[in-house]
Amino acid sequence: IRFPSPAWKIQETDKQNGIFVMPGNSPAYFFYIYPKMATKKDVIAAGFFQRYINEVKEDDVVEALKKNTDRIKKFLKEIPKKKIDFAYAKGKWTIKELLQHMIDAERVFAYRALRFARKDATPLPGFEENDWAANAPTWERKWSQLLEEFKAVRKSNELMFRSFSKEQLLQKGIASGQEINVIALGFIISGHVDHHINIIKERYL
Repeated sequence: IRFPSPAWKIQETDKQNGIFVMPGNSPAYFFYIYPKMATKKDVIAAGFFQRYINEVKEDDVVEALKKNTDRIKKFLKEIPKKKIDFAYAKGKWTIKELLQHMIDAERVFAYRALRFARKDATPLPGFEENDWAANAPTWERKWSQLLEEFKAVRKSNELMFRSFSKEQLLQKGIASGQEINVIALGFIISGHVDHHINIIKERYL
């Protein structure tokens, strides 16, 4: 693209935004170079979370969330009604309780991502999933309500991650005493759900 502006008017920050100026006399020649997006190679996360990240095949976090959403919505819809309150062993969660856990955990991961993307350096605590499950009366809720809640939470998170710039995706923070970055949390959201869906397939259906 050619603009009748002398090259000396270009600010140093424009180079960071992908604008390159061909040196020479006015008029200057401008080229826009699209910045490289953040991928799975940029993930920073403790070893515990790698099992969730490894569940994800995509390198783009937004694409991963979208494909995961489509796949999981279809799977949850096809679970037989007689299995919704089933647990494969005493003391294990029912499928309804598993879905509530997935919703709760996704909210936690998304909250961490938002705090770190906004450069909030406050260390964030972990959460005790069994205590949360014991205090979430899923037996009083309809399966359709949980499905609706999952869809709403996931849609919100898809939009949030789509809004993040590369710089925001690479922001780091401390959660559960471990360093983690925003893009890792996005992949964990997808992988955590896949992890539990695999358990449902293997032990509940």
